[in-house]
Amino acid sequence: MEGLLAFITAVCGKIQVVSDLFWDFPTNFEWYANIPILGNFSLAIILLIGSGIYFTIRLRFIQVRKFKHGIEVLKNSKAQTGITPLASFFLSTAMRVGPGNILGVTGAVSVGGPGALLWMWISAFFGMATAFVESTLSQIFKEKKDDEYIGGMAFYGRRLLKNSAIVGVILSLMYIVYAILCFPAQGFNTVSAMGQIASIISGTELPTTHAIYWIGFAIVIIATCAVSFGGTKKISKVTDVLVPIMATVYVLTVIILIVINFTRIPWFFYAVFTEAFKPEAVFGGAFGIALMQGVKRGLMSNEAGQGTITMPAAASDAAHPCDQGCVQAIGVFLDTIVICTLTGFVVIMGRVWLTDASVAWFDLGKLPKYLASVAELTPGTAFNSFVTLLISLCFGLFAFTCLLGFMSFSEICANRISRSKVFINVIRVIDIAVICFGMLTSIVGMDLGALWDLSDFANILIAYCNIPLLYIGFKYVKRAQEHFEKEDNTPFTSKVVGVDVPVWDEKANQK
Repeated sequence: MEGLLAFITAVCGKIQVVSDLFWDFPTNFEWYANIPILGNFSLAIILLIGSGIYFTIRLRFIQVRKFKHGIEVLKNSKAQTGITPLASFFLSTAMRVGPGNILGVTGAVSVGGPGALLWMWISAFFGMATAFVESTLSQIFKEKKDDEYIGGMAFYGRRLLKNSAIVGVILSLMYIVYAILCFPAQGFNTVSAMGQIASIISGTELPTTHAIYWIGFAIVIIATCAVSFGGTKKISKVTDVLVPIMATVYVLTVIILIVINFTRIPWFFYAVFTEAFKPEAVFGGAFGIALMQGVKRGLMSNEAGQGTITMPAAASDAAHPCDQGCVQAIGVFLDTIVICTLTGFVVIMGRVWLTDASVAWFDLGKLPKYLASVAELTPGTAFNSFVTLLISLCFGLFAFTCLLGFMSFSEICANRISRSKVFINVIRVIDIAVICFGMLTSIVGMDLGALWDLSDFANILIAYCNIPLLYIGFKYVKRAQEHFEKEDNTPFTSKVVGVDVPVWDEKANQK
């Protein structure tokens, strides 16, 4: 077993090298790094934040102007085909609000200091415009299959690139590879959370080889398969229940922690804004590190620009493509500006990273880091165990809903490549095997860090594929936005957007 773990760690290490190249280029060249200010910005950061700024300006800050409209769409959701905009919002939130909302923020503060949170906010604000563009684009080019709508990056990518079937296949494969690279970390997190909950209830630290981990292993696999193979509607029924519960419980729990430690709030803002530009030496002492960690972990959390939330966006029976764009922009706001910020309050206000045990802080696993911060905010009280239990439960649900989303949309992409039952079953088996691998790495005591390298690589790889498509298709989004803001009650059709959109023509004819 030790030999296998060493091999896996070595492979992940090689992938990390490639991942760092994608994330750091060209800051890893001395001539570029020495350029004042610009030398801190890698191509990935320029692409992600720069695109968000560009779309924000071109759409006249639509994420601010139409925020209230997005709320109205959610409040008045209904659907004749597929799922409602609200159900789509919950489904995309199930994928967005994952362990990254806890581990991502904790890791960002660990490496980049409190200032990383400011860059996470900035990337999220402009990322809301990027999410609007990719979600609107997925709605414009969605397709109807039986009583559901399907679409997303692979679908609009094909239409934008001369309706090339090979492009659709390549982009579908890209998403499948993305999901496969992300599965291990989510499987690891799911079973780890179950073990953590069992330890809290029993009052003793259970070893990862304890029977409860194997029971959790079986439960997760059975539940994931039972739900994810039922299609988008079945998954949305589960996420409609789980997402509001896990988000509400987590938000309320952390708000209580903040309220009982309200005297630390001013220091929180002081740390964030001062460390954003001058991080302490323990964090590397470089502005670029805080910047990179904020953007990298922000992308892991809110997924704006990756194209990964475009499939749930396309599944919605929206009244206008831009309606769903507004909804998905709110999703980024909820994920990062609300939930990640609350996590940041706990991590930074807990001040564990400022103690003499700073080396131990870096060595601890990410969830124990966060729980150590929680303990500092509820020292020596029975409330600590209760809060830790709630957060561990939310953490497990975050990871589980991510698994559901990844598996479901992997299958949609597989169907885009081939309708062969053999091929679909092969993809299913691979997905399940990789999830099992992730859970087994937790059981045998492997560190999560190596699996995070896989996720980081997957995140930036698919973003590099998706963002160029957003620029190619932006003219259609702009036409849709102009029609949307006229508010003249005319239906959205092929004539409006200047390209054939059969689903919307059919919808208009039914009115």
